[in-house]
Amino acid sequence: MARTVGIGHQDFEKLRMKNNFYVDKTGFIQEWWESDDDVTLITRPRRFGKTLNMSMTECFFL
Repeated sequence: MARTVGIGHQDFEKLRMKNNFYVDKTGFIQEWWESDDDVTLITRPRRFGKTLNMSMTECFFL
């Protein structure tokens, strides 16, 4: 089966299970990990991947 780019998904684990491509060019996890902040406020425009980023971070640390 050919792999496709997952567009419009909010759950990173489902993306992986469906064998979709996902490219994170933000470097979010590395920046967040190296910042050593007590609190992180994530402000992004509506429909800009906040939920998917949190889902990806959760899967990364499990």
